[in-house]
Amino acid sequence: MNRYPLWKYLIVLVSVLLGLLYTLPNFYGESPAIQISPMRTTDKADTSLLARVEGILKKNNIPVNGMLFELNSVKVRFSDTDIQLKAKDILQAGLGNGYVVALNLLSESPQWLTDISALPMYLGLDLRGGVHFLLQVDMKGALSKSLDRFSADIRSSLREEKIRYKRVSREGLQIIVKFRDLESRDKATDEIKNNYEDLSLREHDLEDEFHLAVSLKETALKRMQDSAVQQNITTLRNRVNELGVAEPIIQQAGADRVVVQLPGVQDTAKAKDILGRTATLELRMVDEEHDVSLALSGQNPSDSELYTERGGGPVLVKKQVMLTGDRINDAQPGFDNNNRPAVHLNLDSNGARTFKQLTRENVGKRMAILLIEKNQKEVITAPVIQEEIPSGRVQITGNMSISEARDISLLLRAGALAAPMDIIEERTVGPSLGAENISRGFNSTLFGFAAIAIFMTVYYLIFGFISVTALGVNLLLLIALLSILQATLTLPGMAAIALTIGMAIDANVLINERIRDELRNGISPQAAISAGYERAFGTILDANITTLIAGIALFAFGSGPIKGFAVVLCLGILTSMFSAIMVSRSLVNLLYGKRRKLETVPIGQVWKPTNNKR
Repeated sequence: MNRYPLWKYLIVLVSVLLGLLYTLPNFYGESPAIQISPMRTTDKADTSLLARVEGILKKNNIPVNGMLFELNSVKVRFSDTDIQLKAKDILQAGLGNGYVVALNLLSESPQWLTDISALPMYLGLDLRGGVHFLLQVDMKGALSKSLDRFSADIRSSLREEKIRYKRVSREGLQIIVKFRDLESRDKATDEIKNNYEDLSLREHDLEDEFHLAVSLKETALKRMQDSAVQQNITTLRNRVNELGVAEPIIQQAGADRVVVQLPGVQDTAKAKDILGRTATLELRMVDEEHDVSLALSGQNPSDSELYTERGGGPVLVKKQVMLTGDRINDAQPGFDNNNRPAVHLNLDSNGARTFKQLTRENVGKRMAILLIEKNQKEVITAPVIQEEIPSGRVQITGNMSISEARDISLLLRAGALAAPMDIIEERTVGPSLGAENISRGFNSTLFGFAAIAIFMTVYYLIFGFISVTALGVNLLLLIALLSILQATLTLPGMAAIALTIGMAIDANVLINERIRDELRNGISPQAAISAGYERAFGTILDANITTLIAGIALFAFGSGPIKGFAVVLCLGILTSMFSAIMVSRSLVNLLYGKRRKLETVPIGQVWKPTNNKR
């Protein structure tokens, strides 16, 4: 009656052993480390880099706790953060500008656990410390960039088809193409309709000019806005990868907002600087037809803008964008022929072709290179085009330091943002506060577990102790599942663990009380145990299914910490069902299943009603 077949005992035993194995990495903690990876995405780290790093550290007498080669990077462990910070500066100076040297934290679990994919849980921002940003995408900026790109493409198409036009200019949210004759406009209309299906056209005439107004269709506008957010998320991920941050959280929040969380980041100022900057490049021609002094006095031409060249004076730049930063394949810091810091760019095939045409047609004229950061535009340099440049390799020099050249290269290499982004919320959580949150969360779970264990053992005796053992297995399996799934544990997640303990013991209370009810009815102890588990199962199942539905709803409609709470809650329900029914029943069967003459059950005092007849 109260006996399990061997396979059920094996399931319980294997589950407990796997739970122990995959929970172990969480008890080893983390050590400060440095991650070294090549700056060029096409370069690969190898054993020679490992040997080089080891040599630099030995030369400077920097003690290390271990080195490993992993995921195209070399990782070095240290005993404390002071040595870590010192080693970072030494390695950055010793390796040069070709490598990213980033601060990191690494698990101290043994290699044999890592080999079987037994990894610790990720800890969220509130437990590990780090930085949190909420960024908002400037949709007007995205639309403006899109229209600038279409403007340049239309101009190139008309030139290739040798369709004569007077001017292509931006007016608000429209592109106005002006023609001298009706025939040219008709040809241009057919050309644009055939090649640009996202654009709508409207013709109108003004005096002796024939105008063609070009604007984005509504469907294209919506698609462009969605694409801008997704491209920005991809770009931010690339930047985070360049920083060497582990377990970042980068996700969309609403129609035009992005949440970025970087747990474990120690160099928070660097993270804020890199993620908060929206660097991209624009190449424009300098307006040499108008006098700069008139622009300074307020008489600015309608198709030009006034800027200040870095390290120089004012310069008048045409509004027409000839080339943008999204054509950049690679960007590296370096030096020019005069040993000044510079940024070396490689353009893609389309960018190289455009740049070749631009330099061929404008030999002897000045070209302005604008750096755009946080919606601020600055002319880095405005050199004179000496000759045609066919290779697609561009060198940017200006009044910049090598550190600034390195940061600009990182931003351009990681990708240009499709639209500017503004930080509208920023939080920094220190590692000491994270450690305090972990301590409080652990203590609340521990004290709650201890209180429940004392109550259950006193009230239900041996059956109470069995319930507590099943509860411990439930907690073990829950932590193991979170580790296997590499879920991110946050403070709400720890609250969900504490809640799971209370919910899990509730199932055992139902089972124990049901066994007591059967004993009160006068049936034998063995039959009471069997009936107690079988008749409590339906109630336990109903209660857990309703809670599981609520947890799934929280996960589906919640965001951020709410999702973390929901994940732990749902997993906890599944493990509590297994431990309360399967694990506790197997322990009871082992202890009492073979005892045929079981006269009493150690489940506490069973009150029996007395019949008083009058």
